[in-house]
Amino acid sequence: MLKLRGVGRAYPSGDGEVEVLKGVDLDIGRGEFVAIVGQSGSGKSTLMNILGCLDRPSSGSYEVNGVEISMLEPDDLSRLRREHFGFIFQRYHLLPELNAIGNVEIPAIYAGLDASHRRERAVSLLERLGLGDRTTHRPGQLSGGQQQRVSIARALMNGADVILADEPTGALDSQSGADVLAELKELHRSGKTIILVTHDTDIAATAERIIEIRDGLIISDSANLVDGGQGGPSEEAQTSAGPSGRAGSQMNWFRSRIDRAGEALRMAVRSMLARKVRALLTMLGIIIGIASVVCVVALGTGSQQKVLANISSLGTNTLEIFPGKDFGDMRSGKITTLVVGDADQLARQPYVSAVTPTVSTSATLRHGNVEATGQISGVGEGYFVAKGLTLQEGRFFDGSSVTSRQPDGVIDENTRKSLFADHIGSVIGQVILADNVPVRVVGVVAKQQGFGDSQNLSVYLPYTTVQTRLLGSTSLRSITVRVSDQVDMSLAEQAVTDFLTRRHGTKDFFILNTDDIRKTITSTTQTLALLISAIAVIALIVGGIGVMNIMLVTVSERISEIGVRMAVGARQGDILQQFLIEAVLVCLIGGILGIGVALAFGYAFSLLSTDFKLVYSTQSMAAAFAVSSLIGVVFGYLPARNAARLDPVAALSGTR
Repeated sequence: MLKLRGVGRAYPSGDGEVEVLKGVDLDIGRGEFVAIVGQSGSGKSTLMNILGCLDRPSSGSYEVNGVEISMLEPDDLSRLRREHFGFIFQRYHLLPELNAIGNVEIPAIYAGLDASHRRERAVSLLERLGLGDRTTHRPGQLSGGQQQRVSIARALMNGADVILADEPTGALDSQSGADVLAELKELHRSGKTIILVTHDTDIAATAERIIEIRDGLIISDSANLVDGGQGGPSEEAQTSAGPSGRAGSQMNWFRSRIDRAGEALRMAVRSMLARKVRALLTMLGIIIGIASVVCVVALGTGSQQKVLANISSLGTNTLEIFPGKDFGDMRSGKITTLVVGDADQLARQPYVSAVTPTVSTSATLRHGNVEATGQISGVGEGYFVAKGLTLQEGRFFDGSSVTSRQPDGVIDENTRKSLFADHIGSVIGQVILADNVPVRVVGVVAKQQGFGDSQNLSVYLPYTTVQTRLLGSTSLRSITVRVSDQVDMSLAEQAVTDFLTRRHGTKDFFILNTDDIRKTITSTTQTLALLISAIAVIALIVGGIGVMNIMLVTVSERISEIGVRMAVGARQGDILQQFLIEAVLVCLIGGILGIGVALAFGYAFSLLSTDFKLVYSTQSMAAAFAVSSLIGVVFGYLPARNAARLDPVAALSGTR
């Protein structure tokens, strides 16, 4: 069954090597009970590790059922350990997070056995070993003898052909040790191949064959007729001891992968719960990064919406036409070619929704004994729609007011507060004086929002009234053109420019396109949001590095657990999956907490500011969640890969 030829094992030591095994030749048949004895350092444990495929020989050949193990990949060796070998360790090597049933079930999980069958078998094995009332106890709640019995049950879980016991009674009292040896004898009688490693000749005497090793060489190999010749396996037991008849019911490939992933998830959760503070500190970088990203996106979206709302209050889809070459043109006051006729002709263009001529002047406003300086704007009846002004009370003046030059005035909220501070009730119908011109108040509009939210007092009159009664001139300060919603603003601007240039014979005007302002401000806010997002991404990367460092520490702390899982048949992919899931889980929980922190910040911000709010988007939250998962995968991969590539025998000894 097991065949070694010229097997040697050497380990690096300084500049040279230490040779632990030296050309070992050994055959072990099916159903034998073999004891390997020798003093500490003789090489017996190294030989057992090679026999159990936990270690590879440095030289020579080792075959299991005719298969040369040097030709096998790590996962093939895992399959051998999972299906043909069961290990009983001196220090038990039980996982403290799991109860007795959970520890016994581990090999069956990696073997792909159905959950109900493996639980039933685990309970059955524990009851058979006298632990029926301890199935839900964790290792810390069991005595040494009871823990070793759990270890025996784990070794038997997958119906292993060969049981390898390394000093199984070394940590037990006399009675517990005798019980364990009795269990090994019973297993031998049932047809199992037992390989017992010990330095105690009395314990070795329970075997039917004793192999003595010294300084890496087998010095004797003899049958033990005193005790070993009694109670050996029957012929039927030897015949039935092969690898057939595995316990339990095999699941399909997909269900097996799901089951192993579920085990990895449970172990990740248990590990995090066992180290709550460290897990929270690990998440802190992710929480800060995700919260920053979500808040920055919400802040940027809220800023853009606020800016667009302010621009809309100035007039959406509007072109402002002014005389001169640009703002600050000293000659603009002398240019009088911008007239009402231009506005009338523009109103007939197919791409124009509304046109209003505008003139302006400042005047002293009086009501009763209250006096203030205000801005008089002469506009057409379409001005209020073009600028998006909101009526608070009264009405807007109409076309008849413009035609008949009526002194119908619409005032803003600032003017009402200044001139009618002591007035109770509606101000509609009240008369104010603009210089010496009486103005009848017909409506009140909300304060027009703009850049800096001007506190000026504003009065809107028909432009004809302002021209004749206040200015004495028919020239216009500007023309406001509202472009149809379906027309591109840049195309409309070019069309207006061409139209007026033909009318005037020269370009003696300039156009302010509110869409350009919107695009510029939106681009600026997006640039700032991108800058802050980059800072947040850096925070995420730093958080990811923190996750990687902590996971590397976690791997170092849990080397023994990794070794146990490999010994009972875990594939490299199983170990990789377990630690990768833990890293991803840390980042996902950190992502959820980060989103929660961002939402809490937005709520607190809304309590402090009623004029501006953060606008969250599900897309940004989903992206942040995806990024946190990606960070877990990227930064968790290296520690997980390191864990998966550990040498089983080195991991069991707690070294890397």
